[in-house]
Amino acid sequence: MIKKIFLFLAVVVTIVACSSSDESGSGGSSPDNFDRQSMLVNWADNIIIPAFEDLQLALNNLVENKNSFVQTPNQSNLDALRTSWLDAYKTWQYVEMFNIGQAETINYYSQMNIYPTSVLEIEANISSGSYDLTHVNNQDAVGFPALDYMLYGVAASDLEIINTYGTNPNSEKYKNYLSDLVDQMNNLTQSVLNNWTSVYRIQFISSTANTATSSTNKLTNDYIFFYEKGLRANKIGIPAGVFSVNPLPEKVEAYYRADVSKELTLEALKAVQDFFNGKAYNSSSTNNSFKQYLQYLNTVKNGEDLDVLINSQFNLARTKIQALNANLTEQINTDNSKMTDAYNELQKAVVLLKVDMVQAMNISVDYADADGD
Repeated sequence: MIKKIFLFLAVVVTIVACSSSDESGSGGSSPDNFDRQSMLVNWADNIIIPAFEDLQLALNNLVENKNSFVQTPNQSNLDALRTSWLDAYKTWQYVEMFNIGQAETINYYSQMNIYPTSVLEIEANISSGSYDLTHVNNQDAVGFPALDYMLYGVAASDLEIINTYGTNPNSEKYKNYLSDLVDQMNNLTQSVLNNWTSVYRIQFISSTANTATSSTNKLTNDYIFFYEKGLRANKIGIPAGVFSVNPLPEKVEAYYRADVSKELTLEALKAVQDFFNGKAYNSSSTNNSFKQYLQYLNTVKNGEDLDVLINSQFNLARTKIQALNANLTEQINTDNSKMTDAYNELQKAVVLLKVDMVQAMNISVDYADADGD
């Protein structure tokens, strides 16, 4: 009888152990019953794909204005080209965080927004007339930052910039490089968008498990990485000198048109907060995202709902950023303490996202933190 009881208990223990294993992250199932697929569908259909579609439209407009300027370099065409560059750059802030699928495969982000740009590499490419813009060595000589230089920094005045593309003996080389930059950005974006709408959307929304390679887990990491590195560090912390002995004002985004550097930062923060709340890209409607997930989990920190804490911290950071000079280079040179104040408020949300939120959702951070924060 005792032997039979022992065997029965052994079987029960085995069943429980197998069940526990199946419910773990490696087993491919979520630790809760939250409808992850509805969240993935909202992300894909209402946020990610519409944002890429809008970026594609903006880049198509950039191509058209580039073609007009290259054909007829004058002030009117330069102004139109600059306007379309900024419009596309602002839209870019809403897609940079989606480093997944085709974007990850082709290293899309690194070919679109690595700054500061390298003037030496750009000028060397122009001089030689022979270059591979997709090569890793050209990552800081392409994309929006390279266009920033080509449209604002290539000469000291608008007249001289226009002459660079008009009467300059090397004008054809400058026009070719400008044209190649814009066309590459447009083609890369079209490739990513086509992949989303043709095959990747189905793969993305079908990957509902709780594993390191599932859609929710990967995109959550991309989202936090963009907030921590792309926004907090790159746009504010590095230029403000948080990670160096002295401030580095030359490292602000859009350095040659630096009076839009704050605007781009605010757009990025809005993109982050909208995504957190599940807000559709082209409307005010909301659906499942991190906010709703945390509400489902009933996650509380220090007596307050975690989703409320995160939104409050985003709002506090926004207030600090709004108080900055439109030109972040000037802000750093005149009163850098306001930059570090903005950084500090952005940093507080890193802990809420990277520790509290991912722990509640049973997701592991998959990237190394090397900036000493």
